[in-house]
Amino acid sequence: MLDMAQRMFFVIGAPRSGTTLLMRMLNAHPDIYTRPEPHLLTPLAHLGYYAHVDKASYDPYQAAMSAKQYVADLPNGEADYLEALRAYSDTLYGKMLEPSGKRYFVEKTPAYALVLPFIAKLYPQAKYVVLTRHPFAIFSSFAKSFFDDDWEAAHEHNPILERYVPAMARFIREAPVEHVHVSYEALVSDPEAHLQRICAHAEMPFDAGMVEYGNTKLEVEGLGDPIGVNADTRPNTASLDKWALGVKGNAKRIDLLKRSIDRIFDEDLETFGYTRETLWNALETVDADAAKKAQRAAKQWDRYHVERRVLVNLRKGIHGNVLGQAVQAARFYSDILLRDTWSDQIDPEITKPATDADSEGTP
Repeated sequence: MLDMAQRMFFVIGAPRSGTTLLMRMLNAHPDIYTRPEPHLLTPLAHLGYYAHVDKASYDPYQAAMSAKQYVADLPNGEADYLEALRAYSDTLYGKMLEPSGKRYFVEKTPAYALVLPFIAKLYPQAKYVVLTRHPFAIFSSFAKSFFDDDWEAAHEHNPILERYVPAMARFIREAPVEHVHVSYEALVSDPEAHLQRICAHAEMPFDAGMVEYGNTKLEVEGLGDPIGVNADTRPNTASLDKWALGVKGNAKRIDLLKRSIDRIFDEDLETFGYTRETLWNALETVDADAAKKAQRAAKQWDRYHVERRVLVNLRKGIHGNVLGQAVQAARFYSDILLRDTWSDQIDPEITKPATDADSEGTP
């Protein structure tokens, strides 16, 4: 099994912040193997010792207390716990990386930005690139890509600015591990210079083919929007102020963005490269008529966005309408029909009648 301690390469960023673009560029390097969004580490971060889920088929609070008590009694405490978790993740990452013959496994899972203290403990020697982007551009792209440009629905489902900006800004400032901080705006404006910085951090030579990322095929597609990054073969600046076209003259969207940043500290915004005032600068240069035209023509009709549109509209009021009741009923009867009996789920040898020698008082 490969020792992945110095072979992991994490791309950290919020959803819709350009992490897929950066991953595609890194994928073009001969030393890099990547598999987008494995989501291997988020469950490990929520096993109870560091954090726990709110709902599960077991009692997560009891599990959390038990895990902390158990780890406290290990010979080396938390270090032993991290070693065990690392054995799991090293096995899965290593078995995927080894056949490729490449040096680094690049991991790009946006949700990792919310468990950065845990990942830094698990892989302190890994390479880290933190990609930030204008907060309004992040949310605008998020709402358009996943919620059919319904900003209120997007924010209700996931207030990503309030969640991701503080978590990432704290990581950048506190720097628990060595990392490179790159802004999306700088990356697409001068990709060669910033890719050279990233390569220097990873101690590997810069490869000019990284800029022309479209010439290198990605073996597996991720879970995110497949349209934008595949539309080009190299980075460009076309989307830098695109968010402003969707906001200019739209009072509801402006109000939503103001409510979002009101919940974010000044120092966190400044770590991203903005103040409360400069966040709005692009609105001053956007033509009002062009903004109205862009907002009217916002809907896209490719298969991906049509599927998203259908899901968004079906989800609205799903818990209180006739469709929701039908889905709940179908789910109930499906569970009954597909449910295995307890004895069918486990080895018959385990369920054979116990003898006196096997018994220790368990009912």
